Amino acid sequence: MFDSLRISGINPLSVITRGLSRWSLPFLKTKNHSKCGLYSDKSLDELIRHITLASTPVSDEEIARATHQDNGQKLVRKDHWEHLSRLIRYADDARLSTPGGEVASLLLAYGARSDVVLSAEEAIRDGAEVDLSGIEAMDAIPGEFPEDYVPSLIVALAHIDIGWAHKTYAGDTTAIEQRLRYKTHFKRATELLAPFDGVHFDAPSLCAARCALNAADILIGHRLADDYQRLIDLDPDSPRHMRALGQHLLPTHGGSYSTLELEARRTAARTEGIWGAGAYSWVFLDALALDRQSLDLLDADFFIEGISDILKRKSDQHLVNLLAAFCAINMAPNQNGPALSSRAEKNRNKVHNCLHWLLTEYLQELHPLIWAQTLLEPGQTTLMPSRNALVARGQQTAMRIIAACFANDINSGFNVKFSAKGLKRSPIE
Repeated sequence: MFDSLRISGINPLSVITRGLSRWSLPFLKTKNHSKCGLYSDKSLDELIRHITLASTPVSDEEIARATHQDNGQKLVRKDHWEHLSRLIRYADDARLSTPGGEVASLLLAYGARSDVVLSAEEAIRDGAEVDLSGIEAMDAIPGEFPEDYVPSLIVALAHIDIGWAHKTYAGDTTAIEQRLRYKTHFKRATELLAPFDGVHFDAPSLCAARCALNAADILIGHRLADDYQRLIDLDPDSPRHMRALGQHLLPTHGGSYSTLELEARRTAARTEGIWGAGAYSWVFLDALALDRQSLDLLDADFFIEGISDILKRKSDQHLVNLLAAFCAINMAPNQNGPALSSRAEKNRNKVHNCLHWLLTEYLQELHPLIWAQTLLEPGQTTLMPSRNALVARGQQTAMRIIAACFANDINSGFNVKFSAKGLKRSPIE
């Protein structure tokens, strides 16, 4: 499910917020190590007693995402396609997004297809026969609205998600059959999107869908980069498209590290007036989380400058938590996986070291679900834990990491308090 959601431009966290299913705990892993120090869990829990930090289990970002998704789902269930089309076209026209930068039109589109997609994914994952009645019913809708891109967009994205599920869950004995089904779904998605040009309709959602199609094509590279350039130029305020670009330029998708670095620089140059160097960081963010080998060509100083520029322009606490969790967990040392080159290790360490100043200068409240999401193993396809389990693990992990970072202050006799007024240290009485 994670791969299909990313390809459709949706952050998997948005699905977690809706409590759609019961998830299993082995999906999580604990990483208590931090550049700020190595401590036992007992020592960290003692340090936490001296930290005051408000926690927001349900943030404005999560509420906004769930609202858009629920609206899309409810309107399709009621067969109110005209109303849904108006909402998505308005969201595209207004470049409507959540506080954290998720694209409203894509969230609405995900909600609209979620019943069909989740049912198909569950069957594919369990090795059962997929009930095609849902997607077949949706397939008839675009013909009722031949001039409206929205129904074709939604149904095309449903085919893309189901197609990726077939490819992701294919076993050795079913690989050929699943690959054929994957190709069939992508062919249908191509047919649905063919009459509509995203730039002509001034619709970022259409351009994002086109990028999703081309991300599955072996003719990746400059073709995909050009598609993403059109999308980002159409909606430069959204980091979602830049993050998707970085993921789709990884070698696992047929790209290369050199193309990733080049396109990150080009994107930063084109959006400098909006993000400063921030686009360089956005393009690399998910790529680094998914593939640490991309650290080898990273310009770490430029990446760090980009993080600073992002938060100077948009210091929303969702983004603060997102970037802090990335530096703390995704860029932590001693993780399993291929050994890094000396250059990559040096770059990793530089980015990891940003954690302390991110916490000190920007953190005001904790969003534990963000930290839990960062703990998730990239590329896993097993079921996730319950939302409550995710929040609890995110809370515990974040507070232990923060405690390690401020251990020197606490051991020197100070309480540490985070608030909207900034970080405050006060003597322990």
